[in-house]
Amino acid sequence: ILNCKKTIAAQTEIFAVHVKMADEAVCVGPAPTAKSYLNMEAIMEAVRLTGAQAVHPGYGFLSENKEFAKRLAEEGVTFIGPDTHAIQAMGDKIESKLIAKAAKVNTIPGFDGVVKTADEAVKIAQQIGYPVMIKASAGGGGKGMRIAWNDEETREGFRFSSQEAASSFGDDRLLIEKYIDNPRHIEIQVLADKHGDALWLNERECSIQRRNQKVVEEAPSTFLDPDTRRAMGEQAVQLAKAVKYSSAGTVEFLVDSKKNFYFLEMNTRLQVEHPITECITGLDLVEQMIRVAKGYRLQHRQEDIPINGWAIESRVYAEDPYKSFGLPSIGRLSQYQEPLNLNNVRVDSGIEEGSDISIYYDPMISKLVTYGSTRAEALARMEDALDSYVIRGVTHNIPLLREIITHPRFVSGDITTNFLPEVYPDGFKGHQLEAQRCSRWRKMVPLSSGSLSL
Repeated sequence: ILNCKKTIAAQTEIFAVHVKMADEAVCVGPAPTAKSYLNMEAIMEAVRLTGAQAVHPGYGFLSENKEFAKRLAEEGVTFIGPDTHAIQAMGDKIESKLIAKAAKVNTIPGFDGVVKTADEAVKIAQQIGYPVMIKASAGGGGKGMRIAWNDEETREGFRFSSQEAASSFGDDRLLIEKYIDNPRHIEIQVLADKHGDALWLNERECSIQRRNQKVVEEAPSTFLDPDTRRAMGEQAVQLAKAVKYSSAGTVEFLVDSKKNFYFLEMNTRLQVEHPITECITGLDLVEQMIRVAKGYRLQHRQEDIPINGWAIESRVYAEDPYKSFGLPSIGRLSQYQEPLNLNNVRVDSGIEEGSDISIYYDPMISKLVTYGSTRAEALARMEDALDSYVIRGVTHNIPLLREIITHPRFVSGDITTNFLPEVYPDGFKGHQLEAQRCSRWRKMVPLSSGSLSL
């Protein structure tokens, strides 16, 4: 908003923070996303009404919709992102995998075509070897994905994944590939211009996930050595150049315990977790996207891209962390105070005290980012920031976030995408005091009818 000045909003968000920040705002419809933020015709009308010269799509809704980018181009309006060819090529998991192979990018062994029936799925899974991952070709955000360890689970996974893919993306095509057990999820930020130049802006470690959705991210990764980082970065740039990519984008990889890495997908948009890359490189990615969209060449060379310090992002959600590591909680924020009084703390949010957390949108409250010269410093700041955050009126996931960033396994860097189910096999129960400390606390604080019991 600070860069672009104009915005759109649904009827229920006319008093939202992004509307207040904008010089000009246009209502595009009622709360349901299909009638507002996904209503392409209403958004195009807002573009015409305001005389906008360019549109930044953010990192949701129409941000990876090639038809939207095409519609803007037809009206002479710049889409601040890649062109329609790159969006389409990387948006389809089957096509993107074929392109990655041709660009000599490491890919996960699997079937390169569309799986049409449950019987065919079983046959392919047997050929690949269990376990396998069944996932939607047009998918993202963890939807339309199932792990299968045998024939029965493959049949069931095919049925559920195809149904979920059809309802979520309007496309029920599935692919099957080898499931990499206990991997890390590490992604490379790329930036490319319209003149054939491309850079890799180091990595982000995104292994802490629930339901295949990221919870805590950090940059750089504790796991990568300089040679592996360079190899991943160079392959990410090879892929970007293969589709003539221009803008900021993210190439996601799975990395096994031996540092073998495999292409997962490319997100042709700004990522939620982009602030941690900005912290360690000093680059403003939104500014760079706007410059590229205008036609400017990149200002930097690969040797100019540093890793300065360490940054960590916690996704603060209006969720109940005690139910499946986070089920949405709706309501009004009766009290809200961000920890901005602390040094090297950044809070990207779109809400304020009195805001409503709606059933219609993602329940994210903010992206809480801390930075330090070392990882230990960034983690200590994150702990302080979480402790200082005040959120009342909705249930939130700060108790879980705090437990994660102080857990010995996380602190030591011993993490995989299975971290949460491994550390909390029975679900998250909150901070557990040791028996000795509980006994000592009881002796110090006698219980009464109004006291907290343990």
